[in-house]
Amino acid sequence: MIQIAIVEDDLEISQSLANLISMEKDFVLVKSFPDAESFISSFMDLNVDVVLMDIGLPGQNGIQAVAKLKPRKPNVQFIMCTIFDDDEKVFQSLCMGATGYLVKNTTSDRLSDAIRTAFNGGSPMSATIARKVVQSFRQRKVQSDEADLLTSRQWEILNLLDQGFRYKEIADKLDLSFDTIRTYCRNIYEVLQVHSRTDALNKVFPKK
Repeated sequence: MIQIAIVEDDLEISQSLANLISMEKDFVLVKSFPDAESFISSFMDLNVDVVLMDIGLPGQNGIQAVAKLKPRKPNVQFIMCTIFDDDEKVFQSLCMGATGYLVKNTTSDRLSDAIRTAFNGGSPMSATIARKVVQSFRQRKVQSDEADLLTSRQWEILNLLDQGFRYKEIADKLDLSFDTIRTYCRNIYEVLQVHSRTDALNKVFPKK
């Protein structure tokens, strides 16, 4: 059985997803959550395989929630299920640990297939989204050999910096101290051979 959680603030959409899950013999709905905060507080106690995560949530958005939770339980698969389909949100979601990305007008059959695909190790997304992902990674291709030396945690922090978060905000999201984040960033700059956030981001993520 595939254990599923829903994080969605629109009650009608949340109920629609719950109805879909109830119709599949191999799906079990663990719980639905109306916001990221309630889901985050319950996450470590949940036995869940796949999370259907909205992006446009009140308070913390879905991308921020995935960034915080994916490192805690790497085996949990997050599918971003949202109205957004722009390049930047696709890129951010995948960088933060999302497994797949589907827009909310995806058919029931495709959503069911996506859940099973994610559970079995795949990365489900629509053809349009897949093309945008490829384009996004091509446009933001890392230009420096030094970037290959960054650790997964350093990449995580660098992507949060790229989204405009400050050290204190990153520390809160990752449950680390301000000094720890500052040390990580100092080490990132040293690896990339730069002296500032702007220089690091320009070196790793060339502007489109």
